[in-house]
Amino acid sequence: MTAPQKPATRPENPNFSSGPCAKRPGWTPATLADALVGRSHRSKPGKARINAVMDKSRALLGLPDDYRIGIVPASDTGAVEMALWSLLGERGVEMLAWESFGAGWVTDVVKQLKLSDTRKLDAPYGALPDLSAVDFDCDVVFTWNGTTSGVCVPNGDWIPSDRAGLTICDATSAAFAMDLPWDKLDVTTYSWQKVLGGEAQHGVLILSPRAVERLESYSPPWPLPKIFRMTKGGKLIEGIFKGETINTPSMLAVEDALDALTWAEGIGGRSVLMARTQANLKAVEDWVADSDWAGFLAAEAASRSSTSICLKVVADWFTALPEDAQAKAAKRMVALLDEEGVAFDIGAYRDAPPGLRLWGGATVETADMQALLPWLDWAAAVVKAEMASA
Repeated sequence: MTAPQKPATRPENPNFSSGPCAKRPGWTPATLADALVGRSHRSKPGKARINAVMDKSRALLGLPDDYRIGIVPASDTGAVEMALWSLLGERGVEMLAWESFGAGWVTDVVKQLKLSDTRKLDAPYGALPDLSAVDFDCDVVFTWNGTTSGVCVPNGDWIPSDRAGLTICDATSAAFAMDLPWDKLDVTTYSWQKVLGGEAQHGVLILSPRAVERLESYSPPWPLPKIFRMTKGGKLIEGIFKGETINTPSMLAVEDALDALTWAEGIGGRSVLMARTQANLKAVEDWVADSDWAGFLAAEAASRSSTSICLKVVADWFTALPEDAQAKAAKRMVALLDEEGVAFDIGAYRDAPPGLRLWGGATVETADMQALLPWLDWAAAVVKAEMASA
């Protein structure tokens, strides 16, 4: 059997991982030459760097003036955990889950915080739960974009403005790539490692005035670790949101985030970041429309992620395989692409159905995404041929 022909064009940047993600175009280690290594983050220039990151982030995201934004420990996970442990318990909780990270927050709330007045609204990979069934008299915890499923909420229209509870949104793979309606979000978290292509090190926590009011009026009945504490004497510790971080940040990571934000400003801001992301999704959509073997894991186009683009294999030669054989075949495709140096780290998340996951965030050039797609056809053809000859 003749081996499938390799495409002639290769992506210039083969980094399509969904986190940590590709650095911004043109990035080199020299970008970090002026980082304040060896200096205190509490020094005047150290605080200035941190505040510059927060100021640029606020402007690029279009945050309302009365929303707080601060750097917190432990990436997006740390930011979400701070919110869950500090804010929940005052009223019932609605937990939305349609992929592994949302399911992880359910576990934390039910098994670690042991809250009994909770309800889980879930959906399998590829779908959303019934958003119209959410009770907003409760606090609501959800991911805006399911990084491991490629499914995102289509907009914020399902969230009422007159809600009684708080909305706590894990937006780590949506921030800077999707239009976040701030009036519908009380707590929002993300990390630099996603759309900005930064280093994972730290998380970002955004609080609405309603969230601040809850923090100042409610004390949870469980002990809070130091890195979760956002109030003192019943008042918000404002310094957290003015460059006085809870723990010592990496000034290399801060410098890298500052570089990414400056790049984003230079190309036109949030609207251009979103447009670049949408162009990457459009390239994949056009390819899938003509593919005889690939499809989207997301069942509905309106809830299809433009950042974590998850693909499944729909060809008969693949779907007829037992599940373990499907997983093996998908991993073989990933390995072939890695060996050729055209795509790194694009296997489906370990809990997701077998397939591929392409990062389409703003730091990925659409020309690279377009160059990659024929290689996916090649890898699928190689695996199909190998199975036929086995």
